[in-house]
Amino acid sequence: MGDVLAGIHATWELESDALVIRFDRGIRTPKLFHALRERRVPHEALASVTLTPGKRGTVVLHAVPRPGADPLMEAAAGQLKEGSDPYRLVLPAEREPLAERYRDELRALLSSQSGAAGAAGYDGLDAYDGLVPDGAIGGVPPADRFLVAPPSGPQSFKAYDGKASFDGTSEVAFRWSWTGASSEKWKAGDQVFPVRDLCGVEWRSPDGVDGYLRLVPRDGGPRAGLPDQDPACVVFGRYGPVYESLTFAAAVLAAIRGKDRAPVPVAAPAGARDAEHRDPGAVAERIRHLGELHQAGLVTDAEFSAKKAELLAEL
Repeated sequence: MGDVLAGIHATWELESDALVIRFDRGIRTPKLFHALRERRVPHEALASVTLTPGKRGTVVLHAVPRPGADPLMEAAAGQLKEGSDPYRLVLPAEREPLAERYRDELRALLSSQSGAAGAAGYDGLDAYDGLVPDGAIGGVPPADRFLVAPPSGPQSFKAYDGKASFDGTSEVAFRWSWTGASSEKWKAGDQVFPVRDLCGVEWRSPDGVDGYLRLVPRDGGPRAGLPDQDPACVVFGRYGPVYESLTFAAAVLAAIRGKDRAPVPVAAPAGARDAEHRDPGAVAERIRHLGELHQAGLVTDAEFSAKKAELLAEL
């Protein structure tokens, strides 16, 4: 195939088994697109493709992903603004005939893909005895696994009350900031979450006033009601922009689903974790902040002594 269609902020290339989306690096390109750079979307990950009029003399080609096929869109949960949707290609209106041809070619490929038994991991709706399953789009059932690759490698971003980091495979860590974290989070201490102990990620866009990222534990135990009091949650405030926090959430979500499919989870190397815990400067910094909380009356004498002993034990 190899048909290429260049639009505003992105270029689509149609291959025999996938749609390859390459994003521009211009100063007006949404930063999320900068972070994604390129995405390879297998045809089996798409439910449909549409062409509609856009704003200000444009048309919009929209490849609609199947629910459950893309960790980025699953994490976003419908919160992305139209201009930041990586599956929308905006073109000048005079290119509508070319866009129509591209839409028709892609639709033909999707039709042949869904009609090939087992090619996409499902057999149309026959496997559902004629019943349309919940979440189906245009008669195409949700994917039972992620089909689009998540952002790769270690991820991190700064939130209002701390820094979130993910090693890319097996462990998420929250380290609280001096100024932003609540006393509840400081009492709980910095948090480390093995991916095998998680079952989901909640992302609320930082474009709103109450944005946050929360990790959902697998054990289903009680959680703090407010994000700023929950040690399994970082609050965005004016930090945690979409292009950092959403890609982070997608990478963690994909790792969680991967662990669900792998009966024997692989733990992160202990040496990497211990090295941070043994950092005297970091421990001293945390003890100093703990002392400030104690002097301000936010931490009791017993809590101060217990937490200080815990921190000193890390040396």
